[in-house]
Amino acid sequence: MRNDRELLKNVEEIKTGRVKRGLEGLVGGLRALVISVEKENLRDAVYEMSDMTSYFVSEHYKNNEGEYYILKLKDSADIIIKASFESENKYLLYNDNPKSSKLINTRVEQFIFDVSDIEKYYEIQRSYGLNFDGAIENKGNYKILSSKIDESLGVSYAFVEFEGALRYSSKDDIDMEIDIPISNRTYLKNVIKLDHTASRVKAKDRDKAILKFMDYTEYNFEFSIYVRNLNSITNVARLKKGEFAMVFTSGIEEYKEGESGPTEKFIHNYGTRVHHMAFQTENIDTFFESLKKDGVEFLVDLVGSEEEGLKQTFTIQSPYTMIVNEYIHRYGDFSGFFTKSNVEMLTRSTEKQ
Repeated sequence: MRNDRELLKNVEEIKTGRVKRGLEGLVGGLRALVISVEKENLRDAVYEMSDMTSYFVSEHYKNNEGEYYILKLKDSADIIIKASFESENKYLLYNDNPKSSKLINTRVEQFIFDVSDIEKYYEIQRSYGLNFDGAIENKGNYKILSSKIDESLGVSYAFVEFEGALRYSSKDDIDMEIDIPISNRTYLKNVIKLDHTASRVKAKDRDKAILKFMDYTEYNFEFSIYVRNLNSITNVARLKKGEFAMVFTSGIEEYKEGESGPTEKFIHNYGTRVHHMAFQTENIDTFFESLKKDGVEFLVDLVGSEEEGLKQTFTIQSPYTMIVNEYIHRYGDFSGFFTKSNVEMLTRSTEKQ
């Protein structure tokens, strides 16, 4: 029966290796994530994100490669939504699946992390043997370095060092009008920050995806929750408690037609990708009812309770980003991250996709 024994052994080796090669203290938390969408869906995707969260548009610009909107929320990672002008998309391979090929350019493509000394980071990691998609790019007010695509997840990791204002547009970009109206949903103020994202990864690639992510960053694998009756494992990696977490959900066994649970079925239909973005939310009961009153549809009702320590829910999948929004609230001194009962109910709800 599968367990985490081998994974935990490798986790400890990576943690020790990061210290030995001098990586400690160089890599910080998530600065931004990049969502790519179809050109015709760009504005709708941006408005939807701002109309379902408390994020607001701070920049809108374009260049030879594409058009970009930057969404911000105080004390939270930024969200970059873009539409590419390039005819060749290196992520296409990961999008060509039965239920995702209709939006062939759409997925979360990249996670961008802060780094305090990007040149030092690059030299350490290149000497260690990690693959990068070119050298460090100097954008003027920041420098950025991107990894090759992690084939087990279909995402890349990038590392950024800002040297001036926290702006993403550079001297080579064309600033454009911020043409996204502000949402009139006053209850959106209850969305506090991006809590975590959860990626779906094949059973055979679970360990590989977690360990590679640890190699590039200073995040640590903390625990897994097995839901054996649904053939699913939810795995959590964190930099520190209270900060953005990376969640990896995989099958326990590989996909089998007519037998697999909702996690492997999702991967079969949509490929490996970020399934949902979770937002820390206050007053979650009234927030949930307000969204329903405004016509927002959900895969599942609120699950959990104050007595258990947390409540969560999933919206239906966005028609523009293919991402599910999760809203989550942890009560009082709840010291955990998830509960097994909530994970099971949320995992089961994805059968509706």
